[in-house]
Amino acid sequence: MRRSSFAPEADCAVAQALAVVGDGWELLIVRDLARGLDRFDLLADSLRISRKVLTERLTGLLDNGIAERTPYQVRPTRYAYRLTARGRALLPVLVALQDWGDRWLLDDGELTGTNTEDELPAQRLHELVGHRIPTDLLLPATNGEQVDVVSGEARATVLFGYPATGRPAPLPDDWKDIAGAHGCTLENRLFAERSSEFAAAGIAVHGVSTQRPDEQSAFAELEKIPHVLLSDVELGLTAALRLPTFRAGGIERLKRFVLVAAPDRTVQAVRYPVTDLADAVDWAARTATAS
Repeated sequence: MRRSSFAPEADCAVAQALAVVGDGWELLIVRDLARGLDRFDLLADSLRISRKVLTERLTGLLDNGIAERTPYQVRPTRYAYRLTARGRALLPVLVALQDWGDRWLLDDGELTGTNTEDELPAQRLHELVGHRIPTDLLLPATNGEQVDVVSGEARATVLFGYPATGRPAPLPDDWKDIAGAHGCTLENRLFAERSSEFAAAGIAVHGVSTQRPDEQSAFAELEKIPHVLLSDVELGLTAALRLPTFRAGGIERLKRFVLVAAPDRTVQAVRYPVTDLADAVDWAARTATAS
């Protein structure tokens, strides 16, 4: 196992954490495990590092209880890796780092709830097409259950992400000044108005935000929302798909997107940025019906 190159301060949690995930490779492995890359070869191909370095970093994550492994093949024995509860607790750290990088390194530092089509966050989202959504993404839903983000029983699943609704919880004071943030209630209403059309076509509609489940449930009741709303308050989906976010009111918020997924979890199409809400709902209906 690789040893830290510095002696961490015993009474500093930051220093202690950096001794475990401090050189970057460990966090990138956590990032890829969250994305569903659970095999050694998949991790090596994604990270493009030597097998020796990857073995050292994986061993460290295993020893520190951040990841665990289970055999999926014998003779020779090969392992699948996944994050533990301790490892999943790092996902908000990853999302915050991504948000900081998107805003301050890949952009000019302006707070925004959207991107242009040629910016890297948009490219990252569109690169999801053809890739499969990880299988273990169950999120708290407004029906009181843990719901898979992709419906295996539907012809297709429309998953639309939005920053936050203002009912019942108030929005930050500067919300209307953040480009792309306003319009979440309207977007939900537009999808709700087409619910019978989506249902008749065998299409599941899931909305997702980083709001708490109780806030989403109260909103769904107030607005009589028929589709399922999912709470990504722990940022598992956000990390798995590397969704673009912005921080407002002390909370990481999803930037508005729409994607269509097949029953086998393959992402078939992505709409981002979303600038015209009605047109985006039309696009979702056409695209999912044609799948």
